[in-house]
Amino acid sequence: MTTRADAGARLLRLLAVLTWLARQGRATVSELSERFGLDADELIADLELAACCGLPPYSPDQLMEIIVDDQEVIADLGTELARPRRLTAAEGFALAASARAILAVPGADPDGALGRAVAKLEAVLGGRGLLRVDLREPAHLAVIREASDAGRQLELHYYSASSDRESTRIVDPVSVRLIEGHWYLDGYCHNVAGMRRFRVDRVSEAALTGEPAAHHGNGDAPGPGEEAAPSSEAFVPGPEATVAHLAVDGDAVWITEALLNSSSEPLADGRTGVTLAVASTVWFGRLLLRLGPHAEVLDPPELAETGRQAARQLLARYRGGAPN
Repeated sequence: MTTRADAGARLLRLLAVLTWLARQGRATVSELSERFGLDADELIADLELAACCGLPPYSPDQLMEIIVDDQEVIADLGTELARPRRLTAAEGFALAASARAILAVPGADPDGALGRAVAKLEAVLGGRGLLRVDLREPAHLAVIREASDAGRQLELHYYSASSDRESTRIVDPVSVRLIEGHWYLDGYCHNVAGMRRFRVDRVSEAALTGEPAAHHGNGDAPGPGEEAAPSSEAFVPGPEATVAHLAVDGDAVWITEALLNSSSEPLADGRTGVTLAVASTVWFGRLLLRLGPHAEVLDPPELAETGRQAARQLLARYRGGAPN
């Protein structure tokens, strides 16, 4: 069974191994396993995958030449991977702009390693000090960060995309973090008596209640009465979420990469089985509308009609708004 997080971690470690091999040329399996903390079988599987990769047009002479046996790895990855890449002006500008965006995030160190590297890159590009990246912050981020830093309780008016409704929440902030380009508040929600994650740009109002925030965990292993540390994933399903099992064909298999907190496995009929957490039937109905005939709900039975119900509601809205 494969998850998106597993695929991402596998790619990162494979890139690290290939970068090192590009300089060394050859190494024993045991040396590579120890250096990168990998089991020998995992290492060999990753390198066999890399042997199928290369440069356009991906003809045999453009693929990575990697020879693997039980004892040693011999690699000829070509000059493009074995030496530092020469950037065009456009590529250099894109890299500098991306780095400046990271440095614009509150808490980033402008004098750290990244800041020094960007200064050198901009000097080469001839525009040192001229590139500026401004990131627009959500309207209520400042008061939410203030409450989190000071340990003060918040009252939020929050729109939930999963339930398609707005509600008032009393929240004890735990942390504010930037994940995949969006700001999130992790906090203890008194309405549901549990930890929840709120996307800050969906907060329409935020105000201090005047009460201190209770302690609900410090990011370490939870103690008695404490909540577990917040996940680094953008979406964290609550304990009331339902586990759904879908079967999707090739036109819908994209959800295995697009949906966080999901896993997949091949099915005997050639389709892909997908397991995911469903925190809202509203959200699940929207997903099934997108998937159309390319997905089938296998379990649980109470979710089998969700897609058809969503389609009927959408059709009713369309007909109700159409001119006579």
